[in-house]
Amino acid sequence: MNAPTAFPDASKPVPPYKHTPLFPLGKDETPYKKISSEGVRVEKVLGKDMLVVSREALRALSEAAFGDINHYLRPGHLKQLRAILEDGEASPNDKFVALDFLKNANIAAGGVLPMCQDTGTAIIMGKKGCNVITDGEDEAALSEGARDAYLRRNLRYSQVAPLSMYEEKNTANNMPAQCEIYAEGDDAYKFMFMAKGGGSANKSFLFQATPSVLTKDRLLAFLKEKILTLGTAACPPYHLAIVIGGTSAELCMKTVKLASARYLDALPTHGSPDGNAFRDVEMEKEIHKMTQSLGVGAQFGGKYFCHDVRVIRMPRHGASLPIGLGVSCSADRQVLGKITKDGVYLEELEHNPAQYLPQVEEALGGEVVKIDLNQPMKDILATFSKYPIKTRVSMSGTMIVARDSAHAKLRERLEKGEPLPDYFKNHPVYYAGPAKTPEGYASGAFGPTTAGRMDSFVDQFQAAGGSMVMVAKGNRAPAVREACKKYGGFYLGSIGGAAANLAEHCIKKVEVLEYPELGMEAIWRIEVVDFPAFIIIDDKGNDFFKELNLG
Repeated sequence: MNAPTAFPDASKPVPPYKHTPLFPLGKDETPYKKISSEGVRVEKVLGKDMLVVSREALRALSEAAFGDINHYLRPGHLKQLRAILEDGEASPNDKFVALDFLKNANIAAGGVLPMCQDTGTAIIMGKKGCNVITDGEDEAALSEGARDAYLRRNLRYSQVAPLSMYEEKNTANNMPAQCEIYAEGDDAYKFMFMAKGGGSANKSFLFQATPSVLTKDRLLAFLKEKILTLGTAACPPYHLAIVIGGTSAELCMKTVKLASARYLDALPTHGSPDGNAFRDVEMEKEIHKMTQSLGVGAQFGGKYFCHDVRVIRMPRHGASLPIGLGVSCSADRQVLGKITKDGVYLEELEHNPAQYLPQVEEALGGEVVKIDLNQPMKDILATFSKYPIKTRVSMSGTMIVARDSAHAKLRERLEKGEPLPDYFKNHPVYYAGPAKTPEGYASGAFGPTTAGRMDSFVDQFQAAGGSMVMVAKGNRAPAVREACKKYGGFYLGSIGGAAANLAEHCIKKVEVLEYPELGMEAIWRIEVVDFPAFIIIDDKGNDFFKELNLG
Protein backbone atom coordinates (compact mmCIF):
# COMPACT_ATOMS: atom_id res chain seq x y z
CA MET A 1 0.00 0.00 0.00
CA ASN A 2 1.12 3.55 -0.72
CA ALA A 3 -0.65 5.22 2.25
CA PRO A 4 1.72 7.42 4.31
CA THR A 5 2.90 6.11 7.60
CA ALA A 6 1.16 7.41 10.71
CA PHE A 7 4.54 8.30 12.19
CA PRO A 8 6.96 10.87 10.75
CA ASP A 9 10.47 9.79 9.85
CA ALA A 10 12.47 10.63 13.00
CA SER A 11 15.68 10.55 10.96
CA LYS A 12 14.55 13.46 8.76
CA PRO A 13 16.60 16.49 9.89
CA VAL A 14 14.89 19.61 11.27
CA PRO A 15 16.62 22.78 12.45
CA PRO A 16 17.09 23.33 16.19
CA TYR A 17 14.11 24.99 17.83
CA LYS A 18 14.62 28.59 18.87
CA HIS A 19 11.82 29.84 21.07
CA THR A 20 10.67 33.44 20.73
CA PRO A 21 8.16 34.60 23.36
CA LEU A 22 5.11 36.21 21.81
CA PHE A 23 5.38 39.04 24.37
CA PRO A 24 9.10 39.61 25.07
CA LEU A 25 8.75 42.19 27.85
CA GLY A 26 11.69 44.23 29.08
CA LYS A 27 12.73 44.91 32.66
CA ASP A 28 10.01 45.57 35.24
CA GLU A 29 10.54 49.16 36.44
CA THR A 30 7.49 49.16 38.73
CA PRO A 31 7.91 50.76 42.17
CA TYR A 32 6.77 48.22 44.79
CA LYS A 33 5.96 48.44 48.48
CA LYS A 34 6.35 45.48 50.83
CA ILE A 35 3.09 44.54 52.51
CA SER A 36 4.16 41.38 54.36
CA SER A 37 6.85 38.81 55.01
CA GLU A 38 4.35 36.27 56.30
CA GLY A 39 3.47 33.10 54.46
CA VAL A 40 6.64 32.93 52.37
CA ARG A 41 9.60 30.60 52.89
CA VAL A 42 12.28 28.80 50.92
CA GLU A 43 12.76 25.01 51.14
CA LYS A 44 15.06 22.54 49.41
CA VAL A 45 13.22 20.14 47.12
CA LEU A 46 15.27 17.63 45.11
CA GLY A 47 18.30 19.79 45.69
CA LYS A 48 16.68 22.99 44.42
CA ASP A 49 15.59 26.10 46.34
CA MET A 50 11.80 26.30 46.07
CA LEU A 51 9.65 29.28 47.06
CA VAL A 52 6.76 28.03 49.18
CA VAL A 53 3.80 30.43 49.26
CA SER A 54 0.93 29.97 51.70
CA ARG A 55 -2.71 30.30 50.79
CA GLU A 56 -3.01 33.23 53.21
CA ALA A 57 -0.24 35.15 51.43
CA LEU A 58 -2.19 34.90 48.17
CA ARG A 59 -5.45 35.90 49.84
CA ALA A 60 -3.90 38.86 51.65
CA LEU A 61 -2.18 40.18 48.51
CA SER A 62 -5.43 40.03 46.55
CA GLU A 63 -7.40 41.80 49.28
CA ALA A 64 -4.79 44.56 49.52
CA ALA A 65 -4.75 44.96 45.73
CA PHE A 66 -8.51 45.42 45.34
CA GLY A 67 -8.59 47.77 48.29
CA ASP A 68 -5.85 49.95 46.83
CA ILE A 69 -7.09 50.15 43.25
CA ASN A 70 -10.52 51.37 44.27
CA HIS A 71 -8.99 54.31 46.17
CA TYR A 72 -5.63 55.18 44.61
CA LEU A 73 -4.30 55.89 41.13
CA ARG A 74 -0.91 55.64 39.50
CA PRO A 75 1.17 58.85 39.65
CA GLY A 76 1.46 58.87 35.86
CA HIS A 77 -2.32 59.04 35.44
CA LEU A 78 -2.58 61.93 37.90
CA LYS A 79 0.22 63.81 36.12
CA GLN A 80 -1.73 63.51 32.90
CA LEU A 81 -4.80 65.05 34.54
CA ARG A 82 -2.72 67.95 35.86
CA ALA A 83 -1.23 68.44 32.39
CA ILE A 84 -4.72 69.13 31.02
CA LEU A 85 -5.08 72.05 33.43
CA GLU A 86 -1.78 73.48 32.21
CA ASP A 87 -2.48 73.04 28.48
CA GLY A 88 -3.48 76.28 26.76
CA GLU A 89 -5.11 74.26 23.97
CA ALA A 90 -7.43 72.38 26.33
CA SER A 91 -11.05 73.52 26.27
CA PRO A 92 -12.70 74.97 29.39
CA ASN A 93 -14.77 71.79 29.60
CA ASP A 94 -11.64 69.62 29.34
CA LYS A 95 -10.21 71.53 32.29
CA PHE A 96 -13.46 71.40 34.25
CA VAL A 97 -13.58 67.60 33.94
CA ALA A 98 -9.87 67.16 34.71
CA LEU A 99 -10.15 69.30 37.85
CA ASP A 100 -13.19 67.31 38.97
CA PHE A 101 -11.22 64.08 38.51
CA LEU A 102 -8.37 65.42 40.64
CA LYS A 103 -10.79 66.45 43.37
CA ASN A 104 -12.39 63.01 43.13
CA ALA A 105 -9.00 61.29 43.45
CA ASN A 106 -8.24 63.35 46.54
CA ILE A 107 -11.52 62.29 48.20
CA ALA A 108 -11.09 58.62 47.23
CA ALA A 109 -7.56 58.60 48.67
CA GLY A 110 -9.13 59.04 52.11
CA GLY A 111 -9.88 55.32 51.91
CA VAL A 112 -13.62 55.63 52.60
CA LEU A 113 -15.37 56.46 49.32
CA PRO A 114 -14.16 54.57 46.22
CA MET A 115 -13.29 56.67 43.18
CA CYS A 116 -16.15 55.21 41.14
CA GLN A 117 -19.48 53.74 42.19
CA ASP A 118 -18.93 50.87 39.72
CA THR A 119 -16.18 49.17 41.67
CA GLY A 120 -15.78 46.67 38.89
CA THR A 121 -15.34 43.02 38.08
CA ALA A 122 -12.33 41.56 39.90
CA ILE A 123 -9.81 40.36 37.30
CA ILE A 124 -6.60 38.61 38.34
CA MET A 125 -3.75 37.38 36.14
CA GLY A 126 -0.92 35.42 37.72
CA LYS A 127 2.39 34.18 36.33
CA LYS A 128 3.71 31.38 38.52
CA GLY A 129 7.39 30.54 38.34
CA CYS A 130 8.55 26.93 37.99
CA ASN A 131 10.23 27.09 41.40
CA VAL A 132 7.10 28.24 43.25
CA ILE A 133 5.02 25.82 45.32
CA THR A 134 1.48 26.48 46.62
CA ASP A 135 -1.27 24.22 47.91
CA GLY A 136 -2.87 24.20 44.44
CA GLU A 137 -5.93 26.30 45.33
CA ASP A 138 -4.49 29.54 43.98
CA GLU A 139 -7.66 30.64 42.18
CA ALA A 140 -9.75 30.11 45.31
CA ALA A 141 -7.29 31.98 47.54
CA LEU A 142 -6.98 34.95 45.19
CA SER A 143 -10.75 35.10 44.68
CA GLU A 144 -11.31 34.98 48.43
CA GLY A 145 -9.02 37.96 48.88
CA ALA A 146 -10.92 39.92 46.24
CA ARG A 147 -14.22 39.00 47.89
CA ASP A 148 -12.95 40.11 51.29
CA ALA A 149 -12.01 43.52 49.89
CA TYR A 150 -15.53 43.99 48.54
CA LEU A 151 -17.16 42.80 51.76
CA ARG A 152 -14.98 44.86 54.11
CA ARG A 153 -14.86 48.11 52.14
CA ASN A 154 -17.52 50.47 50.80
CA LEU A 155 -17.52 48.80 47.40
CA ARG A 156 -20.41 47.80 45.18
CA TYR A 157 -21.55 44.28 44.36
CA SER A 158 -22.07 44.34 40.59
CA GLN A 159 -22.03 40.64 39.65
CA VAL A 160 -25.32 38.89 38.90
CA ALA A 161 -25.71 35.12 38.70
CA PRO A 162 -28.04 33.55 36.13
CA LEU A 163 -30.66 31.37 37.81
CA SER A 164 -32.18 30.60 34.44
CA MET A 165 -31.86 32.13 31.01
CA TYR A 166 -33.93 35.15 32.06
CA GLU A 167 -33.77 35.21 35.86
CA GLU A 168 -30.78 36.66 37.66
CA LYS A 169 -29.77 37.40 41.23
CA ASN A 170 -27.00 39.62 42.59
CA THR A 171 -24.34 37.45 44.22
CA ALA A 172 -24.02 39.99 47.09
CA ASN A 173 -20.22 39.67 47.31
CA ASN A 174 -19.06 40.71 43.80
CA MET A 175 -18.02 37.16 42.99
CA PRO A 176 -17.11 35.38 40.83
CA ALA A 177 -13.72 36.86 40.00
CA GLN A 178 -12.02 36.26 36.67
CA CYS A 179 -8.76 34.51 37.53
CA GLU A 180 -6.15 33.24 35.06
CA ILE A 181 -2.83 31.69 36.07
CA TYR A 182 0.06 30.94 33.72
CA ALA A 183 3.31 29.02 34.16
CA GLU A 184 6.09 31.50 33.49
CA GLY A 185 9.40 32.46 35.08
CA ASP A 186 11.38 30.76 37.82
CA ASP A 187 11.53 31.94 41.44
CA ALA A 188 8.74 34.52 41.66
CA TYR A 189 4.93 34.65 41.47
CA LYS A 190 3.86 37.81 39.60
CA PHE A 191 0.36 39.32 39.31
CA MET A 192 -1.76 41.95 37.68
CA PHE A 193 -4.98 42.90 39.48
CA MET A 194 -7.67 44.89 37.68
CA ALA A 195 -11.09 46.21 38.69
CA LYS A 196 -12.91 46.59 35.38
CA GLY A 197 -16.11 48.63 35.42
CA GLY A 198 -19.00 47.80 33.12
CA GLY A 199 -18.78 51.09 31.21
CA SER A 200 -15.21 50.59 30.02
CA ALA A 201 -15.66 46.83 29.57
CA ASN A 202 -18.57 47.56 27.23
CA LYS A 203 -16.22 49.62 25.05
CA SER A 204 -14.19 46.57 24.04
CA PHE A 205 -14.60 45.77 20.36
CA LEU A 206 -13.37 43.07 18.02
CA PHE A 207 -13.44 43.69 14.28
CA GLN A 208 -12.70 40.80 11.94
CA ALA A 209 -11.08 42.80 9.16
CA THR A 210 -9.31 41.52 6.06
CA PRO A 211 -5.63 41.87 5.11
CA SER A 212 -6.68 44.44 2.48
CA VAL A 213 -6.88 47.01 5.32
CA LEU A 214 -3.10 46.78 5.86
CA THR A 215 -2.06 49.98 4.14
CA LYS A 216 -1.43 53.16 6.13
CA ASP A 217 -4.25 55.27 4.71
CA ARG A 218 -6.83 52.48 4.83
CA LEU A 219 -5.90 51.40 8.35
CA LEU A 220 -5.98 54.94 9.78
CA ALA A 221 -9.35 55.64 8.13
CA PHE A 222 -10.71 52.35 9.50
CA LEU A 223 -9.47 53.13 13.01
CA LYS A 224 -10.81 56.70 12.99
CA GLU A 225 -14.30 55.43 12.22
CA LYS A 226 -14.11 52.80 14.95
CA ILE A 227 -12.61 55.14 17.56
CA LEU A 228 -15.60 57.47 17.16
CA THR A 229 -17.89 54.58 18.10
CA LEU A 230 -16.31 54.57 21.57
CA GLY A 231 -18.29 57.68 22.46
CA THR A 232 -18.03 59.20 25.92
CA ALA A 233 -20.02 56.67 27.97
CA ALA A 234 -16.91 55.11 29.53
CA CYS A 235 -15.66 58.36 31.13
CA PRO A 236 -12.86 59.81 29.02
CA PRO A 237 -10.09 60.88 28.84
CA TYR A 238 -9.23 57.31 27.91
CA HIS A 239 -6.10 55.21 27.85
CA LEU A 240 -6.83 53.82 24.38
CA ALA A 241 -5.48 50.43 23.28
CA ILE A 242 -5.48 49.11 19.70
CA VAL A 243 -4.25 45.68 18.67
CA ILE A 244 -3.66 44.80 15.02
CA GLY A 245 -3.48 41.05 14.43
CA GLY A 246 -3.39 38.09 16.78
CA THR A 247 -3.20 34.34 16.52
CA SER A 248 -6.86 34.21 17.57
CA ALA A 249 -9.72 36.58 18.24
CA GLU A 250 -9.58 35.93 21.97
CA LEU A 251 -5.83 36.60 22.19
CA CYS A 252 -6.31 39.84 20.27
CA MET A 253 -8.86 41.04 22.86
CA LYS A 254 -6.84 39.83 25.83
CA THR A 255 -3.92 41.86 24.48
CA VAL A 256 -6.19 44.91 24.22
CA LYS A 257 -6.98 44.66 27.93
CA LEU A 258 -3.33 44.27 28.91
CA ALA A 259 -2.24 47.13 26.66
CA SER A 260 -4.90 49.46 28.08
CA ALA A 261 -3.36 48.85 31.52
CA ARG A 262 0.11 49.70 30.10
CA TYR A 263 1.15 46.16 31.04
CA LEU A 264 2.83 45.72 27.64
CA ASP A 265 4.73 49.00 27.57
CA ALA A 266 8.10 47.21 27.74
CA LEU A 267 7.54 45.33 24.46
CA PRO A 268 10.10 45.91 21.72
CA THR A 269 9.27 48.64 19.22
CA HIS A 270 9.93 46.53 16.13
CA GLY A 271 8.95 43.13 14.84
CA SER A 272 11.03 40.18 13.68
CA PRO A 273 10.74 37.15 11.36
CA ASP A 274 10.11 35.06 14.50
CA GLY A 275 6.72 36.71 15.06
CA ASN A 276 6.97 38.62 18.33
CA ALA A 277 4.40 41.28 19.24
CA PHE A 278 5.68 44.86 19.27
CA ARG A 279 4.59 48.44 19.97
CA ASP A 280 4.28 50.81 17.02
CA VAL A 281 5.26 54.02 18.80
CA GLU A 282 4.98 56.22 15.70
CA MET A 283 1.44 55.02 15.02
CA GLU A 284 0.59 55.67 18.67
CA LYS A 285 1.59 59.32 18.24
CA GLU A 286 -0.35 59.60 14.98
CA ILE A 287 -3.56 58.16 16.42
CA HIS A 288 -3.25 60.23 19.60
CA LYS A 289 -3.03 63.36 17.44
CA MET A 290 -6.09 62.15 15.53
CA THR A 291 -8.10 61.75 18.73
CA GLN A 292 -7.21 65.30 19.76
CA SER A 293 -8.64 66.62 16.48
CA LEU A 294 -12.01 64.86 16.83
CA GLY A 295 -13.42 67.58 19.12
CA VAL A 296 -14.97 65.08 21.54
CA GLY A 297 -12.66 66.00 24.39
CA ALA A 298 -13.02 64.93 28.00
CA GLN A 299 -16.76 64.14 27.73
CA PHE A 300 -18.12 67.58 26.75
CA GLY A 301 -16.01 68.80 23.84
CA GLY A 302 -12.35 69.69 23.48
CA LYS A 303 -8.96 68.10 22.92
CA TYR A 304 -8.60 65.40 25.57
CA PHE A 305 -10.57 62.39 24.35
CA CYS A 306 -7.52 60.27 25.22
CA HIS A 307 -4.62 60.62 27.64
CA ASP A 308 -2.51 58.32 25.49
CA VAL A 309 -2.66 55.51 22.93
CA ARG A 310 -1.04 52.07 22.79
CA VAL A 311 -0.80 50.26 19.44
CA ILE A 312 0.32 46.62 19.50
CA ARG A 313 1.07 44.75 16.28
CA MET A 314 0.83 40.96 16.47
CA PRO A 315 1.39 37.96 14.18
CA ARG A 316 -1.70 36.53 12.51
CA HIS A 317 -3.00 33.73 10.32
CA GLY A 318 -2.58 34.75 6.69
CA ALA A 319 -6.33 34.68 6.11
CA SER A 320 -7.31 36.66 9.23
CA LEU A 321 -6.86 40.17 10.54
CA PRO A 322 -8.49 40.61 13.95
CA ILE A 323 -8.39 44.22 15.14
CA GLY A 324 -9.16 44.96 18.78
CA LEU A 325 -10.10 48.23 20.42
CA GLY A 326 -10.58 49.01 24.10
CA VAL A 327 -10.01 51.55 26.83
CA SER A 328 -9.09 52.06 30.43
CA CYS A 329 -11.32 54.82 31.74
CA SER A 330 -10.89 57.61 34.29
CA ALA A 331 -11.15 54.95 37.01
CA ASP A 332 -7.81 53.61 35.81
CA ARG A 333 -7.72 50.67 38.21
CA GLN A 334 -4.93 48.17 37.94
CA VAL A 335 -1.97 47.30 40.11
CA LEU A 336 0.94 44.86 39.86
CA GLY A 337 1.96 42.52 42.64
CA LYS A 338 4.64 39.91 43.24
CA ILE A 339 5.71 37.33 45.78
CA THR A 340 9.40 36.54 46.11
CA LYS A 341 11.62 34.95 48.75
CA ASP A 342 11.85 38.41 50.36
CA GLY A 343 8.10 38.81 50.89
CA VAL A 344 4.80 39.96 49.41
CA TYR A 345 4.83 43.17 47.37
CA LEU A 346 2.27 45.48 45.77
CA GLU A 347 2.80 48.31 43.31
CA GLU A 348 3.09 51.67 45.06
CA LEU A 349 0.18 53.88 43.99
CA GLU A 350 -0.18 57.58 44.77
CA HIS A 351 -1.52 58.18 48.30
CA ASN A 352 -1.20 61.97 48.10
CA PRO A 353 -3.06 63.08 44.96
CA ALA A 354 -3.62 66.53 46.49
CA GLN A 355 -0.17 67.51 45.23
CA TYR A 356 -1.58 67.49 41.67
CA LEU A 357 -4.37 69.95 42.45
CA PRO A 358 -3.75 73.58 41.43
CA GLN A 359 -3.08 75.89 44.36
CA VAL A 360 -5.84 78.26 43.27
CA GLU A 361 -8.90 76.75 41.66
CA GLU A 362 -9.77 78.39 38.36
CA ALA A 363 -13.28 79.18 37.22
CA LEU A 364 -13.77 76.39 34.70
CA GLY A 365 -16.61 75.17 32.54
CA GLY A 366 -18.22 78.52 31.73
CA GLU A 367 -21.34 80.16 33.15
CA VAL A 368 -23.42 78.02 35.50
CA VAL A 369 -27.23 78.07 35.60
CA LYS A 370 -28.89 77.17 38.94
CA ILE A 371 -31.89 74.82 38.62
CA ASP A 372 -34.47 74.21 41.38
CA LEU A 373 -35.66 70.61 41.11
CA ASN A 374 -38.35 71.03 43.78
CA GLN A 375 -40.66 72.98 41.50
CA PRO A 376 -43.31 71.25 39.33
CA MET A 377 -41.96 69.32 36.35
CA LYS A 378 -43.58 71.71 33.86
CA ASP A 379 -41.63 74.58 35.43
CA ILE A 380 -38.38 72.58 35.43
CA LEU A 381 -38.86 71.88 31.72
CA ALA A 382 -39.67 75.54 31.00
CA THR A 383 -36.45 76.58 32.75
CA PHE A 384 -34.28 74.16 30.77
CA SER A 385 -35.98 75.28 27.56
CA LYS A 386 -34.51 78.78 27.96
CA TYR A 387 -30.93 77.56 27.53
CA PRO A 388 -28.98 76.06 24.63
CA ILE A 389 -27.17 72.75 24.59
CA LYS A 390 -23.69 72.82 26.22
CA THR A 391 -25.05 74.99 29.05
CA ARG A 392 -23.60 73.98 32.40
CA VAL A 393 -26.22 73.64 35.13
CA SER A 394 -26.14 73.16 38.89
CA MET A 395 -29.21 71.35 40.23
CA SER A 396 -30.62 71.20 43.75
CA GLY A 397 -33.62 69.22 44.96
CA THR A 398 -35.06 65.73 44.48
CA MET A 399 -34.01 63.19 41.86
CA ILE A 400 -35.17 59.62 41.28
CA VAL A 401 -32.48 57.02 40.65
CA ALA A 402 -33.28 54.13 38.32
CA ARG A 403 -31.24 52.07 35.87
CA ASP A 404 -31.57 48.85 33.81
CA SER A 405 -33.52 46.48 36.06
CA ALA A 406 -35.73 49.24 37.48
CA HIS A 407 -36.55 50.44 33.97
CA ALA A 408 -37.56 46.89 33.04
CA LYS A 409 -39.88 46.75 36.07
CA LEU A 410 -41.53 50.05 35.11
CA ARG A 411 -41.95 48.91 31.51
CA GLU A 412 -43.78 45.81 32.80
CA ARG A 413 -46.29 48.15 34.49
CA LEU A 414 -46.94 50.03 31.26
CA GLU A 415 -47.34 46.82 29.30
CA LYS A 416 -49.95 45.67 31.83
CA GLY A 417 -51.90 48.88 31.23
CA GLU A 418 -50.80 50.50 34.51
CA PRO A 419 -49.48 54.10 34.69
CA LEU A 420 -45.97 55.10 35.65
CA PRO A 421 -45.66 56.03 39.33
CA ASP A 422 -46.00 59.76 40.07
CA TYR A 423 -42.44 59.98 41.38
CA PHE A 424 -41.18 59.03 37.92
CA LYS A 425 -43.20 61.84 36.35
CA ASN A 426 -42.53 64.56 38.90
CA HIS A 427 -38.76 64.37 39.21
CA PRO A 428 -35.70 64.00 36.98
CA VAL A 429 -34.38 60.44 36.68
CA TYR A 430 -30.71 59.79 37.38
CA TYR A 431 -29.27 56.64 35.81
CA ALA A 432 -26.99 55.28 38.53
CA GLY A 433 -26.35 52.52 41.06
CA PRO A 434 -24.63 53.43 44.33
CA ALA A 435 -21.77 51.80 46.16
CA LYS A 436 -22.27 51.03 49.86
CA THR A 437 -22.88 54.01 52.14
CA PRO A 438 -20.08 54.38 54.72
CA GLU A 439 -21.05 54.88 58.33
CA GLY A 440 -21.63 58.57 59.03
CA TYR A 441 -22.08 59.47 55.34
CA ALA A 442 -25.28 60.40 53.52
CA SER A 443 -24.23 58.48 50.42
CA GLY A 444 -21.74 56.03 49.02
CA ALA A 445 -19.91 56.72 45.76
CA PHE A 446 -22.72 57.54 43.36
CA GLY A 447 -21.70 58.56 39.85
CA PRO A 448 -23.74 58.24 36.64
CA THR A 449 -23.97 55.08 34.59
CA THR A 450 -24.03 54.78 30.79
CA ALA A 451 -27.14 56.44 29.38
CA GLY A 452 -27.25 54.40 26.18
CA ARG A 453 -28.44 51.24 27.96
CA MET A 454 -31.74 53.01 28.70
CA ASP A 455 -32.26 54.41 25.19
CA SER A 456 -34.93 51.88 24.21
CA PHE A 457 -37.17 52.92 27.13
CA VAL A 458 -37.24 56.68 26.50
CA ASP A 459 -39.97 57.07 23.87
CA GLN A 460 -42.36 54.76 25.72
CA PHE A 461 -41.69 56.40 29.09
CA GLN A 462 -41.93 59.99 27.83
CA ALA A 463 -45.19 59.16 26.07
CA ALA A 464 -46.47 58.10 29.49
CA GLY A 465 -45.21 61.30 31.15
CA GLY A 466 -41.97 59.98 32.68
CA SER A 467 -38.24 60.39 32.02
CA MET A 468 -38.78 64.02 31.00
CA VAL A 469 -35.41 65.02 32.43
CA MET A 470 -32.72 62.32 32.34
CA VAL A 471 -29.27 62.59 33.91
CA ALA A 472 -26.45 60.15 33.06
CA LYS A 473 -23.17 59.93 31.13
CA GLY A 474 -22.30 59.46 27.49
CA ASN A 475 -23.90 59.92 24.10
CA ARG A 476 -27.31 58.56 23.13
CA ALA A 477 -29.11 57.07 20.13
CA PRO A 478 -31.00 59.27 17.64
CA ALA A 479 -34.27 57.83 19.01
CA VAL A 480 -33.68 59.69 22.29
CA ARG A 481 -33.17 62.97 20.45
CA GLU A 482 -36.37 62.39 18.51
CA ALA A 483 -38.35 61.52 21.65
CA CYS A 484 -37.16 64.65 23.47
CA LYS A 485 -38.20 66.80 20.51
CA LYS A 486 -41.58 65.04 20.31
CA TYR A 487 -42.45 65.12 24.02
CA GLY A 488 -40.46 68.13 25.25
CA GLY A 489 -37.82 66.25 27.26
CA PHE A 490 -34.15 66.83 28.08
CA TYR A 491 -31.04 64.73 28.56
CA LEU A 492 -28.28 66.08 30.81
CA GLY A 493 -24.74 64.75 30.84
CA SER A 494 -23.10 64.41 34.24
CA ILE A 495 -19.37 63.91 34.72
CA GLY A 496 -18.61 60.21 34.54
CA GLY A 497 -15.83 59.08 36.84
CA ALA A 498 -16.28 61.53 39.73
CA ALA A 499 -18.48 59.40 41.99
CA ALA A 500 -16.65 60.13 45.25
CA ASN A 501 -16.82 63.87 44.65
CA LEU A 502 -20.58 63.71 44.01
CA ALA A 503 -21.13 61.68 47.18
CA GLU A 504 -18.99 63.96 49.30
CA HIS A 505 -20.35 67.30 48.12
CA CYS A 506 -23.63 66.97 46.21
CA ILE A 507 -25.75 64.05 47.45
CA LYS A 508 -27.26 64.85 50.86
CA LYS A 509 -29.82 62.08 51.35
CA VAL A 510 -30.40 58.61 49.87
CA GLU A 511 -33.35 56.30 50.49
CA VAL A 512 -34.74 53.21 48.75
CA LEU A 513 -38.08 53.99 47.15
CA GLU A 514 -39.05 50.72 45.48
CA TYR A 515 -37.73 47.27 44.51
CA PRO A 516 -35.15 46.86 47.31
CA GLU A 517 -34.63 43.26 46.19
CA LEU A 518 -32.71 44.63 43.18
CA GLY A 519 -29.83 45.74 45.41
CA MET A 520 -27.91 48.60 43.87
CA GLU A 521 -30.40 48.55 40.95
CA ALA A 522 -33.34 49.45 43.20
CA ILE A 523 -35.24 52.70 42.68
CA TRP A 524 -33.87 55.36 45.02
CA ARG A 525 -34.86 58.89 45.98
CA ILE A 526 -31.94 61.27 46.50
CA GLU A 527 -31.66 64.88 47.59
CA VAL A 528 -28.91 66.84 45.86
CA VAL A 529 -27.28 70.24 46.19
CA ASP A 530 -25.37 71.90 43.33
CA PHE A 531 -25.31 68.70 41.29
CA PRO A 532 -23.29 69.51 38.11
CA ALA A 533 -24.35 68.60 34.57
CA PHE A 534 -24.49 69.90 31.01
CA ILE A 535 -27.53 70.15 28.70
CA ILE A 536 -26.79 67.57 26.00
CA ILE A 537 -30.17 67.03 24.27
CA ASP A 538 -32.92 69.65 24.42
CA ASP A 539 -36.62 69.81 23.64
CA LYS A 540 -35.96 71.24 20.17
CA GLY A 541 -34.04 68.23 18.87
CA ASN A 542 -30.56 69.67 19.36
CA ASP A 543 -27.92 67.15 20.42
CA PHE A 544 -24.41 68.16 21.44
CA PHE A 545 -22.99 64.75 20.59
CA LYS A 546 -24.57 64.77 17.13
CA GLU A 547 -22.33 67.72 16.32
CA LEU A 548 -19.36 65.50 17.20
CA ASN A 549 -20.62 62.61 15.02
CA LEU A 550 -21.38 60.54 18.14
CA GLY A 551 -25.18 60.78 18.12
